[in-house]
Amino acid sequence: MFGFVKKTLAVTAIMSLAGPAMAQETIKMGSLATLEGAFTVLGEDGMRGVRMALEEFGYMAGGKKIELITGSSDASPDSAIRATRKLVEQDGVKVLIGPLSGSEGLAVKDYSKTQPKVTFLNGSSAAQDTTLRSPSENFFRFSTEGAQWMAGLGEYVYKTKGYRSVAVLAEDYSFPYTQVFGFLEPFCRLGGKAPQDARFWVPIGNKDYSSVIAALPDDVDAIYVALGGADAVNFLTQYEQSGGDLPLIGGSITVDQTVLGSKGKTRRSVIGTPSAGPVSDTWDDARWSNFVAAYKKQFPKGFPSPSLFAHSYYVNTKAALLALDKVKGDLSDGGNKFRAALSSLEFETPTGMVKLDERRQAIADIFLTEVIEGPDGNLMNKTIKVIPQVNQTLGVSYEKFLKYGKVGRENPSCS
Repeated sequence: MFGFVKKTLAVTAIMSLAGPAMAQETIKMGSLATLEGAFTVLGEDGMRGVRMALEEFGYMAGGKKIELITGSSDASPDSAIRATRKLVEQDGVKVLIGPLSGSEGLAVKDYSKTQPKVTFLNGSSAAQDTTLRSPSENFFRFSTEGAQWMAGLGEYVYKTKGYRSVAVLAEDYSFPYTQVFGFLEPFCRLGGKAPQDARFWVPIGNKDYSSVIAALPDDVDAIYVALGGADAVNFLTQYEQSGGDLPLIGGSITVDQTVLGSKGKTRRSVIGTPSAGPVSDTWDDARWSNFVAAYKKQFPKGFPSPSLFAHSYYVNTKAALLALDKVKGDLSDGGNKFRAALSSLEFETPTGMVKLDERRQAIADIFLTEVIEGPDGNLMNKTIKVIPQVNQTLGVSYEKFLKYGKVGRENPSCS
């Protein structure tokens, strides 16, 4: 009996010693996406991007197994913080990928400052001030942001399309403010106009656009639309049904595959729409072709081409895995070595090289595009031009860029 007790105690002691070591062989990674509300389809494709990166690495990094824990939000800051708190404070993730939407990113950035031993990498959130002002030392964004995504578009529609005045229709939160700024700043600097009374701001989840459509002015050359997901589909469908015939200029997510891949009567109204963003469906480069092939193989019921959300989540997840490899999965110092590895990381993505600036914001290539109907009948973005290595301050100094002021409904004024 005494021998049995000694043996049991010995086994228990061994197990108690082995427990922490065994636990350290797994790294808990959280991923937060909008899996509820108007942006659900965006979040679903974002999660495809996470899984593509993990599959590429065999769910291993630094010799350790990656356990993925998913969090869901509805694009509101409050829901993003609730989900983030659960992932960090209850589930115990040490690395978090997300969120998806602009105002969510601002909220998660602020929360990250209260959790210095957890490392946050962006999902696809693209509000400017997530990294431009008051950045967080443990929040990294290897995906470009909304103003960067507009690189080249304002100049293109002014010089090539000949547009001189536009109306604006956008959702009323931080990411569309960033997109509108990125488009209007060069457009207005060249002489274009976007009067304040021709700017229309709607809440996320708006379903009825009849009053907005009725109020759109006739004396403009085009409408710049920065709506995403179901919001974009609803507007485009209702605009076509109303007989609207003004040319459109697309925000990045308005002509993304999450919209172009939808079924419905939006097809004719968007063909020929110029836009810009971090991906282009027809880019003739092996890095993109291989990414598209892998996406289709892993997700045959996904979109005809990966959305910018799949791309952004993939790139940020891959950055985390590459840095974990560099530090052999060692997060025992609260993630300090891991974050140092992230800060100096440069790597090839499906859309070219990415590196970070001093505020941990991506510098990467941007694509000027135009919507076409492909040979198989699917709508896609045709590459017009690649703008190489666009930084967050769009080529001007940080100090000068800050003088433009915070993005918002009235910035730039175009006066």
